Amino acid sequence: MLRVGLTAVLAALVAGSIAPAASAASVPDDVASAQRDLPGNSPNPTGGQDYFVDATNGSDDASGTSPENAWRTLAKVSATTFQPGDRILLKAGEQWHDEQLWPKGSGSDGKPITISAYGDPKARRPYIAANGKVPSPFRADGTKNPETVGLTGAIVLRNQQYYEIDNVELSNDDDFATNITTGSYVRDGIAVTINADLLPAGADSIMDHFRISNVYVHDLDGPSTWQKIHYGGVSFQVFGEKSYKEYGTGGYYFKDVRIEDNTFDKVELHAVQFAFNWFNADGRDAGQYDESGKFHEGWEQLWVRTRDLYSRDVYIGHNYAESVGQGAIQLANTKNMTVEYNEVNGFLERYDAVSCGLYLWAGADSVMQYNEVYGGPNNEFDGTPWDLEYTNFNVTYQFNYSHDNAAGWMAYMGNSSNSVARYNLSVNDNGVLVKNMLSTNYTPTYFVNNTFVYDGADLDYFHDETFLSPVYFLNNVFYNTSKTDSTPWYRRTGALRHAVFSNNDFYEASGQHSDQEPADPNKLRVDPRFVGDPAKYVTGAGVDRIRKAAAHFKLRGDSPLIDAGRYNAHLGTEDFLGTHIYYGDAPDIGIAEHRRGQKVDNPVDENPIEEQPGDDRENLALGKPVTASSTHPGANGTLGAVNLTDGDPATRWAAADDATYPITLDVDFGADTTFDEVYLDEYTDSGTNPRVQSFELQRWDAATGAWVTFASRDDGVGHDLSVTGFGDVTTSKLRVALTAQIATEQYTPTMTEIAVYRG
Repeated sequence: MLRVGLTAVLAALVAGSIAPAASAASVPDDVASAQRDLPGNSPNPTGGQDYFVDATNGSDDASGTSPENAWRTLAKVSATTFQPGDRILLKAGEQWHDEQLWPKGSGSDGKPITISAYGDPKARRPYIAANGKVPSPFRADGTKNPETVGLTGAIVLRNQQYYEIDNVELSNDDDFATNITTGSYVRDGIAVTINADLLPAGADSIMDHFRISNVYVHDLDGPSTWQKIHYGGVSFQVFGEKSYKEYGTGGYYFKDVRIEDNTFDKVELHAVQFAFNWFNADGRDAGQYDESGKFHEGWEQLWVRTRDLYSRDVYIGHNYAESVGQGAIQLANTKNMTVEYNEVNGFLERYDAVSCGLYLWAGADSVMQYNEVYGGPNNEFDGTPWDLEYTNFNVTYQFNYSHDNAAGWMAYMGNSSNSVARYNLSVNDNGVLVKNMLSTNYTPTYFVNNTFVYDGADLDYFHDETFLSPVYFLNNVFYNTSKTDSTPWYRRTGALRHAVFSNNDFYEASGQHSDQEPADPNKLRVDPRFVGDPAKYVTGAGVDRIRKAAAHFKLRGDSPLIDAGRYNAHLGTEDFLGTHIYYGDAPDIGIAEHRRGQKVDNPVDENPIEEQPGDDRENLALGKPVTASSTHPGANGTLGAVNLTDGDPATRWAAADDATYPITLDVDFGADTTFDEVYLDEYTDSGTNPRVQSFELQRWDAATGAWVTFASRDDGVGHDLSVTGFGDVTTSKLRVALTAQIATEQYTPTMTEIAVYRG
């Protein structure tokens, strides 16, 4: 049962309990709604025809147009084509077992087809228990069957639009007591699909207007392995067997969708899965280049953006999900989406692959806010409550609260533009705070005004891989409660080289700061002086009272963090509690702004951190031709030596897998050039470590026609290595000769930059 006594929860909060309590946002699982009458008891507001269904007293031979002449089975409903404005009304307290509801027909603008309830409002919601009696979406060879894919829900809609579904209970499992771990079962609560291969020529490919509310979905079981298809409590998907290039542009998406006030318990894979597009994107030909020249494989789904296949105008809010097999709220291929006030209590509970609690994949112009996620697993990859995913454009996570997630706080994949995480609260998300980074970004990412409270003794790392593109950390609180262990900031050399920290507070309860602690010219190392005890953080209040949890971490009036931050446009306009940004001389550090000092109505960033001076010396190698003795043929020819002198650390050269040592990289200055410093940088990422053990620097002696060594090292290259101490060297060519590989590394070297300076 999900029911929790609200009085008991509030009492626990008053008492300051630190033990996580069950959610007060949970709704009863056995009644329709004691707070209001059922929609079917009132006249049809559209003027359409009402059809009533009564599993006990109905008859399929009846007209179905009144409670006294109700139909009996869902098969009768599924065999009927409904008209705009019609309502399908299921009697409260009734149950339909081993049946599936798939009404035919579509509504229209202002006249949706409605699936709802009538009868006693104190009775249990009408209950459809499909019991796994749904078609398999697969052919015998395991590929998707276009005739049956998407027909796996207790309620099904395919190539239909203008539907509203509310006040029903759904399950889809033949044995609640036994957990399926193997096989190829796919079972949904509500499955809404666009099947591009079954749309008639010239048919509308944009499915418009869906409302799903006050639905209780439970006991959806499936294997613990990936079935190459998504399914869950509410699932919207787009199917098509052919290459995405064979379908039109500007269609094949959902529009104007609201999924709200629903409850999900013990569901696989997801509570809500929205809009993933399954058009074929396999093979090299499925990839494409973006406007910057970067190549994207088909699975990265850049084509959703370039072909305008985004679903759009979507609201997902006020849903509660408990005990979810994989990622609880997985969203994809959507723009103009707001996801707020959702509560996730346990995810990745029965699944052996990666996912996160709530995230958007390959989407745009969307915001995730005021959500609460807790009870996550301890997974090697992902497993975090939030995820800044691949191929996202203008996606913001703000005002979210996560706690007690063993894998960490935020997965961070890269390959995105204008990603922002601001004014979020993380408590006891031990694991890795900012996890992964698998690709470079189009633009910098901003982590601003977040508050992290963690136990350094349990924390794996702040970051476990290597930031490959600029990432800004501004005005954050890093609060380590451990009295024995300082914060472990990274596991890879050079992990934070592209991270810029400014105006952050690094608090260590032990008083001991790690040598790994990031450089921050405006850092504080002080107790923030929160108004509440960090050890007694709020749990069990329910997501609708999420600001109560945030208020626990407001700053006291005597906090040294007040007016100690810096303004940047990515702070937005308000904090977690709705306070204007900002008051006083500067923004505060952390998630809550104090109303102290003069209100700054239209703040201006007068000292942009993005414009802070760097190394303004002339790079004498910039743009000069480079000849490599070996170049890797992969990545569509993008790993050439020209990348070594382009001044862009996001590009790289790589040697072929069968390269022999020494591997030489010759920079041609075109004329005699004098220098006294050579800068070298290796490329690293997830699974790619520094590989060079030793190297020599050589100059070309034109008089003798030979290379002459003037410097050598046998302790590797790694990141940001400046070789000096050899005096002035004048030559028309520089050779970097990589002479040996680190013994434990299997693959040959890959480097990002060679730069040359004088003075």
